[in-house]
Amino acid sequence: MDLRKVLNGHRSIRKYKPDPIDPALVEQVCYEAIAGASSSGNLNSFSLVLTRDIERKQRLYELHSQQDFILEAPLLITFCADWFRTREWLRVRGARDNFNNLVGYHVAAYDAMIVAQNVCLGFEARGLGICYMGTTIFSMGEIAEFLELPDTCLPVTTIVAGYPDEDPPKRDRLPLRGLVHDETYHRPTVDELDDIYAERDVRGWDRYMSNPWLKKMAEEEGITSLAQFYTSRIKYDPDFFAENSAQLRTVLEEKHFLP
Repeated sequence: MDLRKVLNGHRSIRKYKPDPIDPALVEQVCYEAIAGASSSGNLNSFSLVLTRDIERKQRLYELHSQQDFILEAPLLITFCADWFRTREWLRVRGARDNFNNLVGYHVAAYDAMIVAQNVCLGFEARGLGICYMGTTIFSMGEIAEFLELPDTCLPVTTIVAGYPDEDPPKRDRLPLRGLVHDETYHRPTVDELDDIYAERDVRGWDRYMSNPWLKKMAEEEGITSLAQFYTSRIKYDPDFFAENSAQLRTVLEEKHFLP
C-alpha cells in the first residue's frame, strides 16, 4: 500500500476478529520495521516481546487496565528499551560498561518507539489494525517482572495487532499551524489558541459526551469543556500522574537507569 494511504488511513482499532496472524507475516513485519528504523550508534537498543498465549494475555489484560481488545486481538507486542544485551556484549569483550544511566534510557526508549511505529505501519499496510496502549507506562514495573526483563531493560509501549472488527472514523488532528514552527518556537497568543483548538474543542467534546457514562460523570464533576475533561479525575488526573511519576522514578532506579 502507498505510504501516504497508510498514514492518512490510520485509526486506532479497539475491536478485533479472533483470526490469528500468520507467524511468517509477523516475522516479516518485524524484520522490515527493524531494517527501516534509525538506531543510535546502530546498537539496536530495543527488544520486542510477542505475546500470543491466551493465559499470558490474560495477565497482560489485567496489567493494562482490563481493556477488552487485549483479549480479542491475537497478538500483543511489548517494545522494550533494552541495554542488557549490549552491556553483556561489552562485558564479554572486555569493554567499559555504559548505558546504565538516564541518557541510556532516553536513547533506548526512543529507539524502541521508532521500531514500534514502523511495526504499526507494516501491519496497517497489510490491512491489519493496531492500537497503542499508553497503560504500559503505568504498569512498567509489573510488566517488566511478568516478561522477565533483565536489568536495564524496561517496557516503553505496547501494541495490539489483528484483523479489525470495526470501522471507526479517523480522528482529527490539530492543524499544522499549531504544530509546525519555522526556525524557533512560536508561543501562541490566546486568539491563536482559540483558532488552533476551535475544531477540537467541539468535536472532541461531542465525542466524549456521546458516551452516556462519561457525560454523567462530567456533569457530576461540573466539567463544561474538553480542556477541563482532560485534566479531571475521569481522564488524566494530575494527582494520579504525580503518584505514577514517583513510581516510574522508582522503577528506573531499580533497573539502574537512574542513580
